Amino acid sequence: MYNIVMKKTGISLWVSAFLLILSFILNVLSWKSRTFSDIYTNQIFPKLTTGYARLTSRVSFSVGERLLLMLLAIVAVTALFLIIRVVLFILKKELPMALKAFGRGYFRALALLFSAVILIMTINCFILYHCTPIRVSDNPGSEYNLEQLTALRDYVVTRCNELSEQVPHDEAGNVIYGEDMTEGAKEAVASLSAVYPRLSGFTVTPKALLFSGFMSQQYMQGYYFPFSMEANYNDDMYIMNKPFTMCHEIAHTKGYIYEDEANFLGFLSCIASDDPVFVYSGYLGVLNYVNNDFYKAVDRATYDSHVKISPQVKYDNQFLTDEAWKKVEDNALLKTETVKKAADTFIDTNLKVNGVSSGKVSYAHVVGLLLEYYYNGAGAGSF
Repeated sequence: MYNIVMKKTGISLWVSAFLLILSFILNVLSWKSRTFSDIYTNQIFPKLTTGYARLTSRVSFSVGERLLLMLLAIVAVTALFLIIRVVLFILKKELPMALKAFGRGYFRALALLFSAVILIMTINCFILYHCTPIRVSDNPGSEYNLEQLTALRDYVVTRCNELSEQVPHDEAGNVIYGEDMTEGAKEAVASLSAVYPRLSGFTVTPKALLFSGFMSQQYMQGYYFPFSMEANYNDDMYIMNKPFTMCHEIAHTKGYIYEDEANFLGFLSCIASDDPVFVYSGYLGVLNYVNNDFYKAVDRATYDSHVKISPQVKYDNQFLTDEAWKKVEDNALLKTETVKKAADTFIDTNLKVNGVSSGKVSYAHVVGLLLEYYYNGAGAGSF
């Protein structure tokens, strides 16, 4: 019996070590070779993840969210076991044999789980950070001046103002929409596959998160879960955020891991749609980025002299309605300020660890892609 137990222990440790070594090698290769990262992202990643994505897409709920809940349970069990050991050590008592056996098996399983998670995160996320950035035009890296930023900003604001009058609103000013946004998002992203081939093939169905209230406290609109290959969105946020967010998160599942690229593809997907609500959502999705850059670049008088954002657009551009915020705060276990600060720190650290030196600020880099596309990609100063 002893030899059998030791053999099983050795096997699990060897498997854990193998997975960690494999993850290390893959990460080193991706950091050292962009060619390796490109080949992996364009050719291997889609084949490697499609089957798993099809599997998790068969259920209507977020698998990734449930896995996170399981992680919390594992952390709780681990903490409880360690507390028991400390208490017994202080009391100078030994663990019961049954508890010792449980502990050995539990921590072996924990080591195996940890190594598997590292590998999954490596192949579904970490490597993708080191591939060649998205190509928007034939003149990448061009520099743009304030005049061009101003023209782009005024164009986006004008389109938002126009589209706000084309989509239906109820008496309270909220957008009315009765179609299935998830299918519309999948079709919108797929429509770009001729230009961006990685967007072709099987497309996951975006899923609403059960704990959207907690997500709202983080001021997050969506999540890509690498360990479940899912595109998830905040169901509590205002309706006009949803089409853009769904397309953004789908882009992540296609290997576009950078936030500015996902924002850009989310925008292009939405404005390529025949649905005015999707088109409007696309322009609203980039409005703050473009408008904020312009606002920072000029004085107040200059800013006020340009195209004004209409009251309806300002309302449609909100994250959550007042009623939704009240519901979130009433049900919150932690203060929103605390949750948001922790989330910002985690996201910023994760991005920097993966080579994105600007961290969370990288979300706003979409303005550079928009300028490049506006002047060199689409041509004629329009989208």
